[in-house]
Amino acid sequence: MREINLNGCKRAEMGKKATRELRKAGMVPCNLYGESRGENGLPEALSFAVSARDLRKVIYTPHVYVVNLNIDGAEHVAVIKELQFHPVTDAVLHVDFYEVTPEKPITIGIPVNLVGLAQGVRDGGRLNLSIRKINVTAPYKQIPEKLDVDVTKLNIGKSIKVGELSYEGLEIATSKEVIVCSIKRTRAAMSAASQAEEAAAE
Repeated sequence: MREINLNGCKRAEMGKKATRELRKAGMVPCNLYGESRGENGLPEALSFAVSARDLRKVIYTPHVYVVNLNIDGAEHVAVIKELQFHPVTDAVLHVDFYEVTPEKPITIGIPVNLVGLAQGVRDGGRLNLSIRKINVTAPYKQIPEKLDVDVTKLNIGKSIKVGELSYEGLEIATSKEVIVCSIKRTRAAMSAASQAEEAAAE
């Protein structure tokens, strides 16, 4: 996985008023969850804030990043766990990060990368990508930037399901029955097939 650096500062004040002021200043409130537990045994969050401008390069990208967080000088390695957007403006309102270690497995969605020219496309069909990411589980240092899926032998009317895929060192967490991609028959392909059948009949 790619890595990116992000600086933050601990939040001194909480509550709605403090959060509004934070956002007006161009900052985004965040929480970092890790191994720390409270007295009730529930995960304890470290509340901090980061620049909305800096956060954009982590969120608005096709890549999935491991984030090297520097919060007031303390170093943390994390992945984004959850994002909250404004329902109208799509501005980022809140981010939850999850702290990771080289040993502990995490589950995260990794982009699908279709490789090769499908036989079905050569025959006039259209290649459809049904899911953009597949969830995998592994220590983060073993997780690749993308998951290659070879479509070279895929014919018209056929599909590739998650259960047909395997990657060394990764456990696939997405359901095996989920379709990754398929070849749909186009009008041009149907016309060509019809003409071929008529020629054969003659």
